[in-house]
Amino acid sequence: MHAYLVGLAVLAVTGGAGLGVAAIAASWLPPWIRRRIVRPRLWGWGALSGSVGMSLFMLLGPFHGPDADMTPYAMTGMALFLVGQALQILGQYPGRVIKPAEEKAS
Repeated sequence: MHAYLVGLAVLAVTGGAGLGVAAIAASWLPPWIRRRIVRPRLWGWGALSGSVGMSLFMLLGPFHGPDADMTPYAMTGMALFLVGQALQILGQYPGRVIKPAEEKAS
């Protein structure tokens, strides 16, 4: 059963990382989320960092076993996952437009 869970987790994380790389490189998004995402590259960085963080957490934490020496690395992975989720949320909102100085003066 453990091997099936690890395999399923690896597939899910690999899929998320693949979507992140596609969004970063080509601004491509899956059809079911295209309408919601305004900044696909930012969303892609969030998906990629979230996938790397979840990989660190799973493979050094619960799937690795009860090894207390790996806990700081696993928690760092969870923090990276949460940062990735925040970037994905920010990718759904338009960014600020900074106007050049000459337009501000007039």
